[in-house]
Amino acid sequence: MPKEKAPRNKTIDTPLAEGETYLARCITLDAPVTDIAAVADKTVIGDMFAVCPLLPKESVDLIVADPPYNLTKAFHGGTFTKKTAADYEAYTRRWLSLVVPLLKPTGSLYVCCDWETSLIVGRVLGDYLHVRNRITWQREKGRGAKENWKNGLEDIWFATKSDVYTFHLDAVKTRRKVIAPYRVGGAPKDWTETADGNYRDTCPSNFWDDITIPFWSMAENTAHPTQKPEKLIAKLVLASADPGDLVFDPFLGSGTTSVVAKKLGRRYLGVELDPQYCLWAEQRLVLADADPTIQGYTDGVFWERNTLPAQKKK
Repeated sequence: MPKEKAPRNKTIDTPLAEGETYLARCITLDAPVTDIAAVADKTVIGDMFAVCPLLPKESVDLIVADPPYNLTKAFHGGTFTKKTAADYEAYTRRWLSLVVPLLKPTGSLYVCCDWETSLIVGRVLGDYLHVRNRITWQREKGRGAKENWKNGLEDIWFATKSDVYTFHLDAVKTRRKVIAPYRVGGAPKDWTETADGNYRDTCPSNFWDDITIPFWSMAENTAHPTQKPEKLIAKLVLASADPGDLVFDPFLGSGTTSVVAKKLGRRYLGVELDPQYCLWAEQRLVLADADPTIQGYTDGVFWERNTLPAQKKK
């Protein structure tokens, strides 16, 4: 008998037997697609190594990729087994060689990884694209280690296909509280004074410490073991895709990239091998119609973690 959830537990874990309606929204591909619009705003059930060659070249504006890290990890009955460094590099080259041709000449790509796979991804990525930066973000969750430092950080590599690319700086500034306000002639200097407190909208760096990992009482949470936060992906989408652009995720998982793209007015396309995760992705896309909010992002502003009262309740 399934364990009954706590009243505030919002985790999406609908089983296949109860999610036929969501699964029916997904598609499969077995022939080349000539017009990307024919599959836009869809979740494709399939292996990205088989699906990507069927998609039209130079049809995607932004790729957000979260491939399996080089760890032995179980994913709903399947397991990704840790490889040698050489084999993981070959795996990385294999999937990159399939997704890079899908990018438009002005397109961008982000790759998520942990510290160990980052050593491989960053080096390999430069053989295919122009590497622009390495973002490091803080995971406030994680198990301790007796003989090593706790792994509390992950990386995201940012690369572009050419020197002409989209980057909206103003869309990804972070609103931070002003602790020591500086005034000139009695007026605020580079900050804003309000009844709710003083703040400054700052340019983002490549270290992000304002991300909350989804947990059981958050509406975005699913039972996927490596789900990325919507706020994290929202920064990538807002920075590197215009409204109406197509955002592609070849390792969709439980659908975060597609959900965020939809909430932010971009088109989306995701490929995921596991039907269970595809179901959760489509369930989240349906729920996004009723609730388009993103935790930690309100009124066009990214807030520091746990600083916006209205978001704490979501």
